[in-house]
Amino acid sequence: MTKVFIDGSAGTTGLRIAERLSFRKDIELITLTEENRKDINARKEAINQADIVFLCLPDVASIESVSLCDNENTVIIDTSTAHRTNSDWAYGFPELSRKFEEKIKTSKRIANPGCHASGFIALIYPLIESGILKDDALLSCVSLTGYSGGGKKMIAEYEAEDRDELLDAPRQYGLSQSHKHLPEMMAVTGIKNAPAFMPIVGDFYSGMEVTIPLFPEMLNNASVEDIKKIYKEKYNGPIVTFVDNFDESGFVSANKLKLKDSMEVSVSGNDDRILLIARYDNLGKGASGAAVECMNIVLGCDITTGLEI
Repeated sequence: MTKVFIDGSAGTTGLRIAERLSFRKDIELITLTEENRKDINARKEAINQADIVFLCLPDVASIESVSLCDNENTVIIDTSTAHRTNSDWAYGFPELSRKFEEKIKTSKRIANPGCHASGFIALIYPLIESGILKDDALLSCVSLTGYSGGGKKMIAEYEAEDRDELLDAPRQYGLSQSHKHLPEMMAVTGIKNAPAFMPIVGDFYSGMEVTIPLFPEMLNNASVEDIKKIYKEKYNGPIVTFVDNFDESGFVSANKLKLKDSMEVSVSGNDDRILLIARYDNLGKGASGAAVECMNIVLGCDITTGLEI
């Protein structure tokens, strides 16, 4: 029986992980009382008792929790931003390559991808890897997300009976162009320039749609069909899959995969203006689903165990 502790189990990601694990018979969940949940000694004891620890905390608290671990056999899966660009940690997106998967399988420290970054990296990494996309291309990225991505505070704002009318329309943020996912996007894909990044939160609970436009001058003599071929070979399931056409009567819905732990990637447009699109749940493959998938790899079981695909 694998002992698992979720440090930060009261947060949105922690609750979703706990939900995914609650139906499993191969997991023993270590829990703390409400009064001990923030007690450093109680947390340290739980961390060192566990075979696998999920950190669902702010960056500073996650770094503290890692420092509390004295058990060399404990595997830590951190869902914060703190360790995503640290090369000593495995990056938790196994579909990118066998190298990524093997590092997850053998590492004691795994950094879970960020929600926005997951879509960007899924779309750009294979094109850089293949040499089709120039690594100095000046990219832009639009990411639509459900309001659950903002955590409990934002969820409460959107679901309040007397909520602000400004919440009725989509809201762009990250206006300073210093979003915390940008270093991760660059480090994992190998691009030389941070993309112009436009995240937008909408009035729906969960779901995410990441779109990246490409122009011919960004590519090394490649076409739409070349890109599709790369995605078809790279993403053939069971969690990340290539879909030939996202068109839904001229639209693409950002919440089609809500409450799911899977991801779909596709290519639209034409050879003059190409659109790369990834669609998934910000709480699924963009957070808790990816974390549980990494745990499954560590345990050597089917990667979809306990997930909603």
